[in-house]
Amino acid sequence: MELNKVGKNVIELAKKIGVFISKERKNFSNSRVESKGMNDFVSYVDKEAEQMLVDGLKLILPESGFITEENTASYKDEHYVWIIDPLDGTTNFIHNLAPHAISIALQYKNETILGVVYELGLGEMFYSWKGTPVFCNKQQVKVSSAESMSDGLIATGFHTNKFERLPMQLNIVDKVVRKSHGLRRHGSAATDLAYVAAGRFAAFFEHELNVWDVAAGAFLVSQAGGVATNYNGEADYLFGREMLAGCKKVHHELLQIIKNEIR
Repeated sequence: MELNKVGKNVIELAKKIGVFISKERKNFSNSRVESKGMNDFVSYVDKEAEQMLVDGLKLILPESGFITEENTASYKDEHYVWIIDPLDGTTNFIHNLAPHAISIALQYKNETILGVVYELGLGEMFYSWKGTPVFCNKQQVKVSSAESMSDGLIATGFHTNKFERLPMQLNIVDKVVRKSHGLRRHGSAATDLAYVAAGRFAAFFEHELNVWDVAAGAFLVSQAGGVATNYNGEADYLFGREMLAGCKKVHHELLQIIKNEIR
């Protein structure tokens, strides 16, 4: 398999689906929004975009399986597995807000080898595959050079219907706000991670995330020179539902704050 060729085809597919999503946003009606649970929404745009992604990725790599948010496709024992979110930031989308993004990751034998995050609000395509740097719209990007939290901006997210760990997170937020340039909550984990890879955020942390939220973005962070772990500093973040990603020094500093709060 020529990974460079696959990557370029994935980028073109993401652009095509981005056109569809943006067009639908112009005539979008909230009457076509479904609820999967409290504050957990899905629209026909999510579902149709996911089917377009699956169909297009099957053409690019016929022997692949899928992990998808809307259960459009699945996997059995394929070596190549796509992990996709057709519209990360659905709540933003239905309220006509940015960011919202298409997130595509490819794994080979459980190793992520490609990541693409296409943020539609600003039309920014973040991408990398094994053996290449990270690019945003053809310009190479790297993680922040911040030496400490006091040198950078931090991002987080809040789960919309699981509040058991909210007090812990708010305690972490209190410390982060006091020690950094500030805290941002965009509502799209894939975008936040892409922004970490591009050096805009020094770090990002959130819990109760799904694999399709983080697979592509965390790969971008690692490829751009950063670190991605769970809240214990371990690499088990894809299915562990916890994500801490950032440039190395800020990641380490924030990890200590999180560990102390957990204890």
